[in-house]
Amino acid sequence: MTSGEADVSRRLTSGPGTLLVWLYGVMVVGAVSRSAVQISTEFDRAPLAYSLSAVAGVVYGFITYSLVRGGETARKAALVCCVAELLGVLTVGTWTLVEPSAFPDATVWSDFGMGYLFIPVLLPLSAIYWLRKGAPTKDAA
Repeated sequence: MTSGEADVSRRLTSGPGTLLVWLYGVMVVGAVSRSAVQISTEFDRAPLAYSLSAVAGVVYGFITYSLVRGGETARKAALVCCVAELLGVLTVGTWTLVEPSAFPDATVWSDFGMGYLFIPVLLPLSAIYWLRKGAPTKDAA
């Protein structure tokens, strides 16, 4: 690891980065455990909703891992995943408002994450800001 990568790694998990790691970790546990129970006990009731919650849990897990791992490649991968996460939250959130019958039960991203205190829509915005702020400048490259 070069000193520049060490700086990026340290920056991703320092200050607000620590809070992001913690919040993403909590979201991993919430989304994965919720979807695991729902998929194993009542999958036929709302397969789309429960599958989307599982996908959200996997995305949260990957972002958490990338933030902890650090380095420029992990930062870029986390940034791409956060953008995809935000697009997912906006798409599913809009879909649940426009056509609620498509979701007989809520997903993590339903109503823009209202069941999770809107953390699913605020978290990727915060992470995208943090990850872009931690990007090396052209002068440093």
